[in-house]
Amino acid sequence: MSDTPKFVPATPLNPRRRAILVGASVGMGAALARKLAKEGYAIALIARQKDKLDALCAEINQSLGETRAFAYPHDVINYDEVPNLLKEIIADLGGLDTFILMAGVNYPPGGNDKFNFENDRKMVEVNLIGAMAWLSPVAEMFQSAKAGQIVGVGSVAGDRGRVGNPGYNTSKAGLATYLEALRNRLTRHGVNVLTVKPGFVKTEMLKAAVGPTPFAIPVEKAVDDIYNAMRKRKQMIYTPFFWQYIMLVIRHIPSFIFRRLSF
Repeated sequence: MSDTPKFVPATPLNPRRRAILVGASVGMGAALARKLAKEGYAIALIARQKDKLDALCAEINQSLGETRAFAYPHDVINYDEVPNLLKEIIADLGGLDTFILMAGVNYPPGGNDKFNFENDRKMVEVNLIGAMAWLSPVAEMFQSAKAGQIVGVGSVAGDRGRVGNPGYNTSKAGLATYLEALRNRLTRHGVNVLTVKPGFVKTEMLKAAVGPTPFAIPVEKAVDDIYNAMRKRKQMIYTPFFWQYIMLVIRHIPSFIFRRLSF
C-alpha cells in the first residue's frame, strides 16, 4: 500500500476551496501554502525550483494525512506555457476559487549611481509581464464565472520611484496599477482583487537588500495578514499595517525634496 496521502475531492457535502499559488517554493509563498492547506484548501503550487516544490508538497501532505498540495514546476517567463498549464491545474483540482501571485525577483543595483539594463529587464519580465501572463486568463475566467478572488503580492517599493532600485520600483508599480485595473473591471462581476504591499519581511530576498531594512517582520506575520485580508475580501493592505502611514508620508513628499534623498 502506498504511503502517499490520497486526494479527497470536493463534494456538495464536503466543499473544498481550490487555489493556485504562483511563487510557492520558498519564503512567504511556502508559508502561505502551508497556511492555506491547513485551512482546508486544495492548492496547486507553482515555482521554478522543482526539488523545493516537491519537498514542500510532500511536507504539507504528510503533515495533514491527505493530498492537498500539488506541484507544478514552471518559470513565469515561459508565457506560452500558461494557458495549457492553467487548464491542467483546473482539471486536477476540479475547479478554481482563488488565484495568488507571489512570484518575484529583486536584483540589487549595486549603488545609487549604477545602471544595469539586463537586471531591470529580468525584473520586469518576472514581476510584471510574468504576472500579467497568469492574471489575464484567470481574470477572464473569474469574470465569466462571476466569482473568485485574485491576490497579488507587490511591495511598498512600487509606491514611488526611488533612487535605490529603479527597475524593481517600476515592476512593482506596474503590478499595482494592473491589479487596480483588474479590480475596477472585475468588482462589478463579483470578483475580489486584493493587492498586498509588504514592507520588509525576513526572507532570503531581504538578506540581499542594500541599505537599511527597518521594521522587518517574520514571514508568519505577513502570511497571517494576507490570509486575514483574503477572508475579509479586502481590496488592498500593507503589511505590517503601519506601512500605509509611512508610504502616505513618502508619497506626499514634494519632488524637489524627494529627489535629494538617497534611499
